[in-house]
Amino acid sequence: MYSNSYGECFRITTFGESHGAAVGVIIDGCPSGLELNNDDIQKELDRRKPGQSKVSTLRKEDDMVEILSGVFEGKTTGTPIALIVKNMSQRSQDYNDIKDLFRPGHADFTYFKKFGIRDYRGGGRASARETIGRVAAGAVAKKILALKGIDIFGFIVQIENIKAENFDKEFIEQNPVRTADRQAYPLMEEAILKAKKELDSVGGVVELCIKNIPAGIGEPVFDRLNARLAYAIMSIPAVKGVEFGAGFKAVSMRGSENNDEITPDYFLSNNSGGTLGGISSGQDIVLRFAVKPTSSILIPKKTIDINGRPKEIVTKGRHDPCVAPRGVIVAEAMAALTIVDMMMIHTGRNII
Repeated sequence: MYSNSYGECFRITTFGESHGAAVGVIIDGCPSGLELNNDDIQKELDRRKPGQSKVSTLRKEDDMVEILSGVFEGKTTGTPIALIVKNMSQRSQDYNDIKDLFRPGHADFTYFKKFGIRDYRGGGRASARETIGRVAAGAVAKKILALKGIDIFGFIVQIENIKAENFDKEFIEQNPVRTADRQAYPLMEEAILKAKKELDSVGGVVELCIKNIPAGIGEPVFDRLNARLAYAIMSIPAVKGVEFGAGFKAVSMRGSENNDEITPDYFLSNNSGGTLGGISSGQDIVLRFAVKPTSSILIPKKTIDINGRPKEIVTKGRHDPCVAPRGVIVAEAMAALTIVDMMMIHTGRNII
């Protein structure tokens, strides 16, 4: 089976390609009676859409969502919800010169080896534009979680070698880098714009926080909550690593330091990142993930064509010099989808 679907009780299937007619998602398993309208979904898509700042791609898309099914008189009916966003600003001609070449760092080579054919227009199905469906579905999941008081938010903690040291949640949506550090922001933006000027790209680290999740969510052994979250985050294009709580720093700690002591009032630390044995502890779930530098750059690189002959390639088109800031919204969506699904498994689908 080709894996275009995610979730068990709250299941989504995304569809569409970067330069096709449209992209979208089918949500199956959303409970009935949830108040839902276009604005609920559009506000999340607006946070993700391209062309909003100089640190983003120049591709301009309104990314206007249309609800095709599953909602009647402003409420979900319990039947599949179909959401669609039409592509309006394709420039497929940018890719004509490389239709027989494999772009380094992209899925061109592996898609061709798997399917024997590939959509070379902007990466086709492997394009980050596929994540529109995830964000749209995540908006619905966020509405469900809001009824439970659960809040999910992400922010940039590192761009290239520049690390955030301070935290101001209100600042996250006030700057295009989506960092919570007012002092680090100018340096992060400068690093992105410098790479852009040099026809290159940079990577980043995103931190994600899930607040007010009750204890007891997650399944033993293979369906651990942190394992499912890691799976969800690793499915996002350009993500190369995930850690929870202390993460890799735990290697340099002793057990006496790493263990989260418990008192009648609460835990004294959160090195575990909010799960124990793969089940939520009631603490904040804290994870971080690494986003690689954008693979589409204008610097000539070595490659081969579909016949194996050596070639040189320059990837034209309109691309983000750093995809991490827009990856924040996608990660929030995937986390929301995962939490809703795991809570429905825990409660026997009765979540509203």
